[in-house]
Amino acid sequence: MRIYKDHLILSGSKVKEALLVLNELSQDAILFVVDTDDKLIGALTDGDVRRGLLKGFTIDSIINEIIQDNPRYITKGENNLRKIIEYREGDFRIVPIVDENHKVVNVINFRKIKSYLPIDAVIMAGGRGQRLQPLTNTIPKPLLKVGDKAIMEHNLDRLALFGIDDFWISVKYLGKQIENHFGSGEEKNVKIEYVWEKEPLGTIGAVSQIQNFEHDYILVTNSDLLTNIDYEQFFLEFIKQDADLAVLTIPYQVSIPYAVLETNNGEVKSFKEKPTYTYYSNGGIYLMKKGMLNFIPKDTFFNATDLMEDLIKNKLKVISFPFSGYWLDVGKHEDFEKAHIDIHNIKF
Repeated sequence: MRIYKDHLILSGSKVKEALLVLNELSQDAILFVVDTDDKLIGALTDGDVRRGLLKGFTIDSIINEIIQDNPRYITKGENNLRKIIEYREGDFRIVPIVDENHKVVNVINFRKIKSYLPIDAVIMAGGRGQRLQPLTNTIPKPLLKVGDKAIMEHNLDRLALFGIDDFWISVKYLGKQIENHFGSGEEKNVKIEYVWEKEPLGTIGAVSQIQNFEHDYILVTNSDLLTNIDYEQFFLEFIKQDADLAVLTIPYQVSIPYAVLETNNGEVKSFKEKPTYTYYSNGGIYLMKKGMLNFIPKDTFFNATDLMEDLIKNKLKVISFPFSGYWLDVGKHEDFEKAHIDIHNIKF
């Protein structure tokens, strides 16, 4: 994967230097001109160079004389997904991300990612994976391979595909292996930090240890899921309903092979012949407003279901996001075997 700094060039460089880099970028040929503090000054494409040469500039001219000085950009953390969709659908493929000081902190390429969601992602990866022993005796479950990469890497790559680039990984059992595998995230053009659990803290308790989230929205996911969820649709539905927390839910149908009677004080009012009922199960992926973190007690064993119960008791809005795409919790040996088959047939 291309590192975003490949698209940066220092103000005052010569056109010849820019041409060499543009040639290396090939079909992604656009440069963003920055000062010595990486503050965005302008943009430069092959077309800008051609027009400059036609005007009499030479390859020894300074690029500042031919750049676009008002390039499009996205400010990190801004909740303006419609603007991002507009850029994507308007064929602006490569866009710089700037912080509040106008410093370029990333460059996104809509030819390689689907969106740029203003979300921090927390991946819970501290469990022992006991049901998958002996496979997990020496390797943490998140690093067991499905296809050509680790279970959790499929998970992380799916999130990164939607432009999520601030990650937190909660680790405990054989956590050093996970930290060594993913490192700082630079190779994937994301930032990864690690949260170490001294004691087991449940399915969401470790999130209370994180104090410096970048965004106002937090996504928490189990590390052992394989899914092709559209995270942009998940986020849009969350915003549309003005929810405080959304949980991915998986529909399960239960068919009754007999007629079911509906009664009142023993009197039959109606009946349904061999009905099918649909129930929704917790899919292990949660999206919430950052303020909901105040309900997670510090250094305490606490599950995501505990959080949902507390939010409901406090009259906050918890919604279900029913999902009918591919979803698999790789928790048991039969799930692991199924994942090896599915990975070749499901488009992630």
